[in-house]
Amino acid sequence: MPDREPPHVVAVCGSLREDSHTRKGLKEVLAGAEERGATGELLDLREYDLPPLIPGSEPGDAKAFTGAIREADSVVLGTPMYHGSYSGVLKNAVDYCGFDEFEDTTVGLFCVAGGAFPITALEHLRSVCRALDAWVLPYQAAVPRSRSAFDDEGIADEKLRERVRTLGERVVEYARIEPDPHCFEAEQNVGAGSISDD
Repeated sequence: MPDREPPHVVAVCGSLREDSHTRKGLKEVLAGAEERGATGELLDLREYDLPPLIPGSEPGDAKAFTGAIREADSVVLGTPMYHGSYSGVLKNAVDYCGFDEFEDTTVGLFCVAGGAFPITALEHLRSVCRALDAWVLPYQAAVPRSRSAFDDEGIADEKLRERVRTLGERVVEYARIEPDPHCFEAEQNVGAGSISDD
């Protein structure tokens, strides 16, 4: 039997800030994935023209973005915590996607926060991914108190850096897991294939 291609992991950066801690952290996640033999790609939303979604339209870079998600074996969603949840720019990007992009796909969650561990942001992302019938890793990674957590090289604390890289390792290990039966949230999400104004 021929060898399979290595898993391909994409990480979506849900921050538009120039010196983004989310982007720095996702680079560590991808480094962990690449150490496990995967190929990695950072999808930087600064580089995509994704205006606020109008259902039924595919403006700008919508096809390029959804195509990159669809072709991935695993997806990592990374976000700063804004007002107890994830960023609006990440929500808008995910709204362009549906079951075609996420169903049965392994998803890892990563979040940075200026304060304590960003539990609610991760929970909200997990709920959205379940509604798209993605397989969301139980393991998740976060960087609390991010203003002091990074230096010029990335994550300053070795143990924290290792925890973040572990997320990359896990999305490779479970990239081709057998899908579970559809979850309740996905069965109720009838609009995920094509978002409507209903």
